[in-house]
Formats: sequence, C-alpha cells, structure tokens
Amino acid sequence: MPARHSEFPVDHLFLNRWSPRSFDGSTMPEADLLTILEAARWAPSAFNVQPWRFVYSRRDDSTWSSFYSLLDDFNGSWAHGASALVFLFSDKEVDGVKENGTIPNAFHSFDAGTAWGQAALQASLLGYHAHAVAGLARDRVHETLGVPGRYKAEVAILIGRRGPVGALSSELQKQERPSERKSLNEIAFQGAFNAPEFA
Repeated sequence: MPARHSEFPVDHLFLNRWSPRSFDGSTMPEADLLTILEAARWAPSAFNVQPWRFVYSRRDDSTWSSFYSLLDDFNGSWAHGASALVFLFSDKEVDGVKENGTIPNAFHSFDAGTAWGQAALQASLLGYHAHAVAGLARDRVHETLGVPGRYKAEVAILIGRRGPVGALSSELQKQERPSERKSLNEIAFQGAFNAPEFA
C-alpha cells in the first residue's frame, strides 16, 4: 500500500489515519472503545457547550442488530465486520442562557465534527480504524436509540481492525486504500480567498 507524504512535517498519526471498509470481525474490549470516546470528550467546543453525544454498541452486545439496521443498504453491505458502531449526535440547543428556555446552537455540527476527528485519531493510535458514514435510516434512528429530537444525528462511526480486502465487493476493493488530499495551495490562501476554481 503506497505511503502518504505530507508537504510539510506533520506527525505520522495524521498520515496513517484513514477510513477502510473491510474490518476483521473481532471483538473490541469496552475499555478500548471508551478510550476512543474519552479522546472525543476532550475536543474543543464553542463556549465549552460540548454538544456531542455518543450512543454505541459493540458487536457482541444484544443491541448490535438494531444498531446495524440503522445503516443504509450501501453501508450495511460492507460494515458487517466492524467491532463497534457508534452514533454521533449533536445538541442543537443551549441551556442556561435564557430563563425561559434554550437558544439555538449555531456551532453544534462543527463541534461534533471536531470530536469525531479526535476519536478517529485515538482509534488509530490504538491500532484500530474508524470510518464515519452519513448514510443512515434517519427516519428511525431517534426512536430506535431513544434520542430526544433536539439532537441531530450526525454520522455513524464504524470502528475495528482491518480485515481482508477480498471480503469487499470488487468495486469497493478498488477503493480500499488511503485517499490523497488536495495540495495545501489549493485550500489555504494568504490575504484573500484565491481558489483556482473561482479564479
């Protein structure tokens, strides 16, 4: 598998993290999963609101089948080997600002995304991989998991150790490798926005 190379020196942790689809079906100790979520817990958030919430199941839990049924057909077709399935929600409201209720949180998804990133990096440090997916049965996820409506279902996160590429469909086998990134000069501009596609 070709190695990734950064344009500037960054820790290998960032280059080694990627999102495979083939997992080996092994059991994950709960302590490992909680360590991953602990890393997410320490993410920064606007006004320290910490809007992220995680609802999880490990593959040997009694809840596994109901959790798995909340993935759409495409993600369900490859995710069966994951060791854990975590649903990430974000709180769309902020308590304690007004006397008579809540106010909207404009940054809930942004902050939850930061927590996901930290979880993914911690998974990599423990020898696991994490793959976030947005394809969910969104009409059922709140009711099935008992989540109040004020929380937005952001993504499901599949976590596990890599499995054989041959376990995937032929089309997905072609994609089972770390993806590249746009060059820094395509995404970072000094002084003013200067993306080539708008030049």
